[in-house]
Amino acid sequence: MAQFAIHTSTLFDPKLKRVRSNVSITVDSRTGLIVRVDEGQNTEPFPEPLPPGDIDLRGKYVMPGLVDAHTHVFLHSYDEAGALVQKRDESIPERIVRGVNHCRTALLAGYTTYRDLGSEGMQEFDANLRDAIARGLTPGPRLFVATKVLASTGSFEARTENCAGGHCLPASADAVDGVEQCRQAVRRRIAAGADIIKFFADYRRRIMRSPPAQQHPYIPSVLHPPREPNPDYMVFSQDEMNMIVKEAALARAPVSAHCCTLEGAMAAIEAGVNTLEHAYFTTDEMFTRMAEKGVILVPTLAIAEKLHAARFPQILKQVKRAHEMGVRLACGGDTGTYPHGDNVRELELMIEAGIPVPDVLEACTVGGWEACGGDLSGRRFGWFEEGLQADIIALDEDPEKDVKALRSVNFVMKDATIWKMNSDPRGLY
Repeated sequence: MAQFAIHTSTLFDPKLKRVRSNVSITVDSRTGLIVRVDEGQNTEPFPEPLPPGDIDLRGKYVMPGLVDAHTHVFLHSYDEAGALVQKRDESIPERIVRGVNHCRTALLAGYTTYRDLGSEGMQEFDANLRDAIARGLTPGPRLFVATKVLASTGSFEARTENCAGGHCLPASADAVDGVEQCRQAVRRRIAAGADIIKFFADYRRRIMRSPPAQQHPYIPSVLHPPREPNPDYMVFSQDEMNMIVKEAALARAPVSAHCCTLEGAMAAIEAGVNTLEHAYFTTDEMFTRMAEKGVILVPTLAIAEKLHAARFPQILKQVKRAHEMGVRLACGGDTGTYPHGDNVRELELMIEAGIPVPDVLEACTVGGWEACGGDLSGRRFGWFEEGLQADIIALDEDPEKDVKALRSVNFVMKDATIWKMNSDPRGLY
């Protein structure tokens, strides 16, 4: 049966930011799309018994599939191994196998879309994995990928003391300098299969200036480290950022900017990027400009909780302030630096910051679609409407009453294919 219906009693509509009652959604497994959305009447809203093949999700909290707007499928938790260790010690086949496993785990956690912002030394294999999932060879979220990120020479590179001027480890960045090289790099990324152009506005530019730990077992650290051993600095000029955004626009590709300094964030905003990642140092002026230009903030709180524990209460306040000032938010925790499958930690932290649950759920659905480029992505997903991708999940409980409900995913459908039913995986092998 190509067409069948999903019947709900409690359905969260992210466009309305509220629950709708007694809604049936008809989907088509041939196209992967929603065919019809029917609002039931108060009396006898559903046929009894339900037609054969229909899905009964009454009593569950139903919502669109979740979108993680900042992931790295080829990374696993830094608690297990840092990024440099993974690039140095793990073979390409191992990292691909890990990536496949991460995608399966994410899908079962309710994430039907991943915006993957950099292959982390895995060349263009993120685009290859995207296509393998799209062809049905392995289950996983719909991937929108950046392939290699753009950065200037000597910035976002995997380097050691013995390779300060070269690449002893796989290069994570397409290293470019000057306006024309930025233009060429964007064209290379598009040709390599990138859906999104990501660049680093700032990063640590010095090599092992004051290493926190020595390899020798008897010397645990340098004796007198400076206050800031290796701070972030701008890695692109304003003209270079402007060219990245301008050239990406020709290819109808959205642009993401890694920004960990206020200076870098302001320059990226002025260049016209679609999203800012991290942005741990902010001002009201910055948020005003973001709101004016429609720049989306992806605050990556889940990794900030680990890496910036000392400042984390301030970071939470900044995100709440951004929301108050009308900055568009999307949910992405830099997943991969912490475990895939634990993605909803980002939502929990946004709620902890004081953002209302309906706004957080909307940011992780409609906001996620917008972070992927909106209509530039070539697909529509994240809410319920005829012609959208049939991405539907169900929770056992109401997250507005218990935030931990986000961890209890009972049902997962992506493109009208069911991958989880009654909390049990389906069709994975």
